Amino acid sequence: MNFILEIIKLIIELLIIIFVSKNLLVPVLRKVGELLELKPQTIGNISGIATSIPEFLTVTFSSISGMADAGIFNILSSNIINCIQYILAMAINKNLKVLKNKALKINLVLVLITIIIPIIIWKIDIGDSVAIAVIYIILFYVFNKINKHYNGKLNIETKETISHVKTNKKKIPIYFVYILLIGIILYLVGNLLRDTLENLRYIFDVSEIIIGIVLGIATSIPEFVTFIESQKFHKNSNEELGVIEASNNLLVSNTLNLFVIQSISIIIINFLE
Repeated sequence: MNFILEIIKLIIELLIIIFVSKNLLVPVLRKVGELLELKPQTIGNISGIATSIPEFLTVTFSSISGMADAGIFNILSSNIINCIQYILAMAINKNLKVLKNKALKINLVLVLITIIIPIIIWKIDIGDSVAIAVIYIILFYVFNKINKHYNGKLNIETKETISHVKTNKKKIPIYFVYILLIGIILYLVGNLLRDTLENLRYIFDVSEIIIGIVLGIATSIPEFVTFIESQKFHKNSNEELGVIEASNNLLVSNTLNLFVIQSISIIIINFLE
């Protein structure tokens, strides 16, 4: 009966992380973006950060539990699934034609690199090296510079002035309090998730690779929702802006997963050794 209880706990904990990220954190961050009158690129960046929180929690707590491979495959599967979901969201919203934009193509190339790199690192078995963490941080900086450069070109290419509505910026501090409370909830659930992962590992003697892939599938759901909703939000004004927002969401999410979250995992693993 213990194993059934642990599986139920795992499902509930993952559902809570996904629900909180999708229905609480992402909407609050979007509201803050609107109140600050941020551009779609910036809102996409914010969404990318928000939707990477489930990966941050599962990978971090997997590493603390001594399951390095689970963390690696969580990141790899998440990045692959994010890419598939992005294309699917484009198809659903009939926006694939927008991907002919050169700047968006560059973003997709960078996204593909975030999939290729972890495969290579895993194959040559140096994924827990501190040197890799340093390289990841450098690559994160380089990718951000490239993205920022082409975002500048996107500003010219879209040639749309977004109409600003009157906003009550006094509410911004309240939303930041919401973000803090949401972060505390996610942290507490993450602690519970760590214990559940440890129990499942010993009860089933399941491969860390399988655990990582399952976690990757589960933690990628918020990205799919934001890919769809960002395009719907701009549907009646300029569909290209929705694609730009989704593209930045995808790139930021994948680069954070690989270069930042995986680096944190590597540091934890080496610290615990």
